[in-house]
Amino acid sequence: MKDPIKLYRQPRPKNCFMLASWPGIGDVSLTAAKYLVEKLNAAEIGEIEPVEFFEPVGVAVKDNLVESPRFPESKFYYWQSAGRDKSLVIFIGEEQPGFKGYELVNCVLDVAERLKVVRVYSCAAAVTRIHHSEEMKVWGAATTSGLVDELGKHNVVLRGNLRIAGLNGLVLGMAKERGMEGICLLGEVPAYATQIANPKASLAVLRVFTKMLGITLDLTELGHLAAQVDEEMDTIAKRITAEFIDQFTEPIWEQDENEDEDEED
Repeated sequence: MKDPIKLYRQPRPKNCFMLASWPGIGDVSLTAAKYLVEKLNAAEIGEIEPVEFFEPVGVAVKDNLVESPRFPESKFYYWQSAGRDKSLVIFIGEEQPGFKGYELVNCVLDVAERLKVVRVYSCAAAVTRIHHSEEMKVWGAATTSGLVDELGKHNVVLRGNLRIAGLNGLVLGMAKERGMEGICLLGEVPAYATQIANPKASLAVLRVFTKMLGITLDLTELGHLAAQVDEEMDTIAKRITAEFIDQFTEPIWEQDENEDEDEED
């Protein structure tokens, strides 16, 4: 099979980490990865050709004109610190394939090995009963007990047993098979809001991630977005509560004075 990996540049970093990201609940991972690329001004260095992994199931129509079929993109970005003592590869996959997820993850890890990545990170959502107005905690899982201890130093919640669905979880299991270190950071997401993008959870994850890697990152813009989404969720919650009351609460009618008189006769 033709090699689907296309690297336009192949840097030779000394101390390189990777964040691998696909869509998931609350877009926790994708929001964090895209924010990193933007704020670090990371350069695109390659991609994985999509034909081997995706089948277009339709086309877009713009101004009544059918556009060409578009495949989901799977791209690599690269950032290096000013002192060149630290670097980060960010992989962003626009979609998770319906099949061949294992093969796609193998391609991502092949690139990690080529660039001598020392540790692979991923992000995901931790669905819990938390209210959206509360502070979002970060849960963690790792491929070695030593990394679990490191997570504890950053006040990451260690829940013991959990399941990380999708490729954001699979990538760590496959990294472990290759003898690579791996950590997953999971931002808390309210169970009632899993279909809504949750930048607040992404913000919590990035705070931990940047501290672990010693990266300085301006999180102000993401913080504003998180506050805006909180306000929108407040509005939605109030509307839903009002609708629930209207639908399921029986009205209490004032008794007619004439009816009172009739009863007294």
